[in-house]
Amino acid sequence: MPDYKAPLREIKFVMDEVLDMPGHYASIPAYAEVATPDMVDAIINEGAKFCENVLAPLNRVGDTEGCTRHEDGSVTTPTGFKEAYQQFVEGGWPSLAHEEEHGGQGLPESLGIVMSEMVGTANWSWGMYPGLSHGAMNTIDLHGTPEQKHMYLTKLVSGEWTGTMCLTESHCGSDLGILKTKAEPNADGSYAITGSKIFISAGEHDMSGNIVHIVLARLPGAPEGTKGISLFIVPKFLVNEDGSVGERNSLICGSIEHKMGIHGNATCVMNFDGAKGWLIGPENKGLNCMFTFMNTARIGTALQGSTAAEASFQGALAYAKDRLAMRSLTGPKAPEKAADPIIVHPDVRRMLLTQKAFAEGGRALVYLTAQQNDIVKKGEDEEARKAADELLGFLTPIAKAFLTETGLEAANLGMQVFGGHGFIAEWGMEQIVRDTRISTIYEGTTGIQALDLLGRKVLMTQGQSLKNFTKMVHKFCQAEEGNEALAGMVKQLADINKEWGDLTMKVGMTAMKNREEVGAASVDYLMYSGYAVLGYLWARMAKVAQDALDAGTTEEDYYKAKIATAKFYFARILPRTKSHAATMLAGADSLMDLAEEHFAF
Repeated sequence: MPDYKAPLREIKFVMDEVLDMPGHYASIPAYAEVATPDMVDAIINEGAKFCENVLAPLNRVGDTEGCTRHEDGSVTTPTGFKEAYQQFVEGGWPSLAHEEEHGGQGLPESLGIVMSEMVGTANWSWGMYPGLSHGAMNTIDLHGTPEQKHMYLTKLVSGEWTGTMCLTESHCGSDLGILKTKAEPNADGSYAITGSKIFISAGEHDMSGNIVHIVLARLPGAPEGTKGISLFIVPKFLVNEDGSVGERNSLICGSIEHKMGIHGNATCVMNFDGAKGWLIGPENKGLNCMFTFMNTARIGTALQGSTAAEASFQGALAYAKDRLAMRSLTGPKAPEKAADPIIVHPDVRRMLLTQKAFAEGGRALVYLTAQQNDIVKKGEDEEARKAADELLGFLTPIAKAFLTETGLEAANLGMQVFGGHGFIAEWGMEQIVRDTRISTIYEGTTGIQALDLLGRKVLMTQGQSLKNFTKMVHKFCQAEEGNEALAGMVKQLADINKEWGDLTMKVGMTAMKNREEVGAASVDYLMYSGYAVLGYLWARMAKVAQDALDAGTTEEDYYKAKIATAKFYFARILPRTKSHAATMLAGADSLMDLAEEHFAF
């Protein structure tokens, strides 16, 4: 397995130098005194030790052992998982970015994202257990009654209990409007929840004292479709009035899914047989409330893409420096050895630099979304909060879909660097591919995110959400127009920024004549958008690096590497937008003309 080393210098570069997190925290009164530079550094450094020394060694254990379901429906997690979770709870990590009134530490969500990145890169399967709890906490905090918050939040925040989201069913997929799970009113004000939910990550396990399921179901007489869905809190164990765990609820893990990857996480079929649940939020507004959970999960899944790129890059880079094969085309670079290290070969460098560009660019994008989330949650300026909310809404589908697609690409490239050894389990590179493959599927597939971006976020706002972002890019390009060190990047970015708007207009015009054009163009539109957003962030990173070099620094090699990676991105990655532009304008006919009956084999 690759040895995970938390990229602390990279994390601090994005936080401190690109996004000015110290200034950001100081500007928000709720964070000014708690998220001081010393406190932030201490948390990140301690988190890195836990992830490197405790979680990373369990990554392959989880993959090879998997989870075990017993006759009574209970589940045992892989060796060491439960003990690691207890250390996690004892260290106070679950409560990091939650409200103090519920036992949290009141630190920023963006700092929690940094910890989540390190956890996820070290051991994604393990990280899903506490990771799902964040969405449950956010949902109860925003939509629950005071009584529900008192009963569930403190234990969830402390990590004593964990949470899940129970959305889809075997016949649904992403079309939740056709779900069948029922919620019948009980005399005591609770509801009897009956139905089966599938793909429930961390649905059953032995790591916490209770599991709080957030479940979508239909009330009697509810309207059909998504307008008739309500949301319920359904705990594994009922909770007594004093907050202690009571009798077992009428729900059980029917089976564990046999999966391509993330074997260390119990992905369950959960059967609810008249289980007691309590309504959260208004009747028939469950999907609206659940979006709180899903949006949390979507940023978390975006993070999976960048963590996969980081983990695979770390493994591939170490191997490329050590593995000897062939000689450089310009003459031996290690004449004292039998062959040169493969890092001297241009194609290996292409793969490594692609991984590096996606890992570092992806980190910047995820941290940017987390920064906006801080403002939405705790900012005191109403206009700033509104702008941050709109930017977050625009960036979320891009981050989720683009970073998972490119993260999977980076993971595959890591295997390729290893050659035949990449296909062998002991090296751990193929596990990264298998674990990452799900990221483009769950929490809404790439296609679903693309429709959300183009259909809802862009066209339904008459392009306003896009304009808000492209204005930011335009201002950056204007400010750096005379910067000779960045001249090529700035011109290329400005051209793409303008083309982005032009393409949106063309797609919108064709969609007015044929709505199928939205679906036909959407994935290419999203990928184009992702490359453009990362182009903007790489240009910003290059400017920061150049400014540091101009000012004089003891880290010349570090900043020069950052500029070299930015130049690689603009020369070899950003031009991919050209093919996406052509394809999104190709029209729906080439997709829809073939009659269904002619899809023969």
